Amino acid sequence: MQEISPGKLSERLQNDDRPPLVLDIRHQDDFDEWHIPGSINVDVYDELTDDPEQAKEALSGLPPEEEIVTICAVGLVSETATDVLGELDYNAMTLTDGMNGWSRVHRHAKVPVHLNGTIIQLARPGKGCLSYILISDGEAAVFDPSHYLNEYDAILDEHDADLIGVFDTHAHADHVSGSAELADCHDVPYYLHPKDAIAIDATPIEDGQTVTIGSLDIEVIHTPGHSEGSVSFDIEGAALITGDTLFHESVGRVELGVEAGIEDSDSEQNAATLYESLQRLLNRPDDAVVLPAHDPGSPEPPVTATLAEVKEQNEDLGRDREVFLREIASDIPDHPPNFERVKRTNVGQESVPADELAELELGPNNCAAN
Repeated sequence: MQEISPGKLSERLQNDDRPPLVLDIRHQDDFDEWHIPGSINVDVYDELTDDPEQAKEALSGLPPEEEIVTICAVGLVSETATDVLGELDYNAMTLTDGMNGWSRVHRHAKVPVHLNGTIIQLARPGKGCLSYILISDGEAAVFDPSHYLNEYDAILDEHDADLIGVFDTHAHADHVSGSAELADCHDVPYYLHPKDAIAIDATPIEDGQTVTIGSLDIEVIHTPGHSEGSVSFDIEGAALITGDTLFHESVGRVELGVEAGIEDSDSEQNAATLYESLQRLLNRPDDAVVLPAHDPGSPEPPVTATLAEVKEQNEDLGRDREVFLREIASDIPDHPPNFERVKRTNVGQESVPADELAELELGPNNCAAN
């Protein structure tokens, strides 16, 4: 049976004049929650599982001239879909590891920013996650990396840069951080605010501290609210790495640490704290490029906006304090899948075997307040 790797599918969806048709055969609810942009859904999961012959009628209406890539959660039932499509004379192949594999895809691009150095943004289109590599004078820092470390090592090698430090803006709730392992592999410090380094060995950072990479100074801004240890990083007034505190069109949600059982505060207190944190960021230069840790949908790097643009388009920032507190504390969207275990893993309270990490992360990030 023909298969296509997630990386190859990503390339073809980006570059082909006529990319393949991505056919998602999962239940419609699963598709609606999380899918590859541009894919179509034919809900024949049960039929393919119970009796593949029953799926033929629903699948026979697909365009006959299209090259088709079938997808499910982990690439098993979609293999049956590919077999059935072959019997119907379609040109079909299966996405290796399904949505699980798609969540591993990383894309990267340089961020347009006025600095004596380079910022590279890495995007995971299957997770909506964004991470960054800062390079200056042969030295580098990595911010909010995934646990797919080869993606970062390849860029460091390409730029012939020595890794000096690894930073997390906070203990994430939607994906397992690769920061501690990456830092350990390169024998460099892993920087995390003590409020989020509950049971993990990390070099503490505090508000107002400066860390130098090459010729660039990184200022630490403690911006709690999304988590107690959330920080943002101001790079020479030209770039703001804001984690899950400030997104381009939303702000971080405030209840995840509470519901994961690792914070003693409540959502109302966290909303008030987040409001004050945002005011600190809004005082930074308007032309600073805002670089969050997530972007909804399937981000195509570079995903950027100036602080002035964020102020204009982000409705949360235009609310007065009382309305902000009421809306952010009470309007709770769906949680990221397995967020309790992911959060506990990232603060050092739980250890997840390497072969379970991909399944643990499976699903959308849902870290924004709305």
